[in-house]
Amino acid sequence: MDTIIAQSDDALAQLDRLAELARDVVKQCRARGASAAEVGASIDTGLSVNVRLGEVETIEHNRDRAFGVTVYFGQRKGAASTADLAADSIAKTIEQACAIAKFTEEDPFAGLADPARLAREFPDLDLWHPWAIDAQAAIALGTQIEDAGRALAGISNSEGASVQAGESLGVYANSQDFIGAERGTRHSLSCSLIAQDANGMQRDYWYETVRAAGDFPDAASIGRKAAQRTLARRNARKLDTRTSAVLFAPEVARGLIGHLLSAVSGGALYRKSSFLVDHVGKKLFPDFVHIAEHPHVRRGQASANFDSEGVATADSDLVRTGVLQRYVLGSYSARKLGLQSTGNAGGIHNLVVATGTDDFAAMLKKLGTGLLVTEVMGQGVSIITGDYSRGASGFWVENGEIAYPVEEITIASNLREMFAGIAAIGNDVDTRSHILTGSILIERMVVAGA
Repeated sequence: MDTIIAQSDDALAQLDRLAELARDVVKQCRARGASAAEVGASIDTGLSVNVRLGEVETIEHNRDRAFGVTVYFGQRKGAASTADLAADSIAKTIEQACAIAKFTEEDPFAGLADPARLAREFPDLDLWHPWAIDAQAAIALGTQIEDAGRALAGISNSEGASVQAGESLGVYANSQDFIGAERGTRHSLSCSLIAQDANGMQRDYWYETVRAAGDFPDAASIGRKAAQRTLARRNARKLDTRTSAVLFAPEVARGLIGHLLSAVSGGALYRKSSFLVDHVGKKLFPDFVHIAEHPHVRRGQASANFDSEGVATADSDLVRTGVLQRYVLGSYSARKLGLQSTGNAGGIHNLVVATGTDDFAAMLKKLGTGLLVTEVMGQGVSIITGDYSRGASGFWVENGEIAYPVEEITIASNLREMFAGIAAIGNDVDTRSHILTGSILIERMVVAGA
């Protein structure tokens, strides 16, 4: 406990120094004639250990620094960055940013965020939980995870287990007298295993990621789950081409929501490179689909009081009763579209997809006969047209029960049709991401064999 308290005190002192440095750099930029300036600074530290077959493969300690300066001379913008926080390096970075601004064209949409939208309250979101684990303890934990997985009959080899502990300090300051400082921790455990079958080898993995190490499940369970997933893939079959219902497992279903985010993000919209241009207020999903952003979830994977421009975050619907309520915008894209920032410069903060009452077993029953997708591959998704075609593997399901594993298949449709064709959303939510959703059942897709 004393070690953790000492780490916390040291982190606060570092954060204060970083904030004071950012504030001073903003003043230096203004003294050089910049009409506005902003600074983003961060320090990331961590430990990463990888073990394989009971032996240590790598031990890495990292301490990464980043310091970025952006200046505005009217509507001319210049930016430069450094990883060196020494005074002379920062002075050169300021000089470079100012020089760049003087040679850029004016952009009427450039500038800082609306000062009225900046965060003024900073409640504790419970994101700071340093993990006082040393390399030897991490090695022992990784070995425990891998041994638990390798103990299951049928596991023939291992790609290893990893233990990672990380801390991040971040500051954003601008010439509108805003300064925001945040700190957070993120820790992960993972394991990847191999099993032999008549056709060769199958591999699968499992991982957990948390803000506080005390929130990890039993470490051995991660190895066992990786082993169970690997063993379940043995003797996979191919399918002939057909049309069927498709159930996306939670860890894959969040990718579907990620495609929605890409299509309603500012850059794609003002470039007219999204199939959802001018779709606010239009129905995309069935009535039961609700998707909302909740930035202030305690210990949330993407909780934050402000975005990367200092704009205050707030609970907000993205989709309500199937209807798109808004886009996902930072200040620049909002100005290009004649709208206001949604507090999403730098990304979304804890997007929660409302679920039904069905657990995974019940979702299989709803699927009846069709395809359960547990992995997708390739980049065959066009945000411009909505066309969707990806390699996949998973399981063929008959009468609500898993019949056998399948591989080397392609699933295809169009995102517009897939969104409209959602039949159910399970309550088996995957909490390891900033997108929280259960399994998603889609009524109809083309399933193509190799």
